[in-house]
Amino acid sequence: MLTLKGRTIESSMEPRVGATLLELALGAGVDWQFNCSRGTCARCRCLVTEGGELLEESTDAEWDRLGPEELDAGYRLGCQARVETAGTIAAVNRTYF
Repeated sequence: MLTLKGRTIESSMEPRVGATLLELALGAGVDWQFNCSRGTCARCRCLVTEGGELLEESTDAEWDRLGPEELDAGYRLGCQARVETAGTIAAVNRTYF
């Protein structure tokens, strides 16, 4: 089960392998903040509170925008964080602004 929480809307669904957290949030009608969907604006930044190990490795864009401290704390970019393995995943959109 995948649970995604935006500013005011939370939705749970089955995770789709290969999809990004942003794609899944938008498909479920979650009010997930984003601008570019390429990993450059970091507006889709989120805190993965459960199941981070089920996502693909962090991308270069994430290393450039977030850095090791935030990545170690569980932050990812929703447009870059792809589901690699189905399971229990939870994330909250935590934009900088």
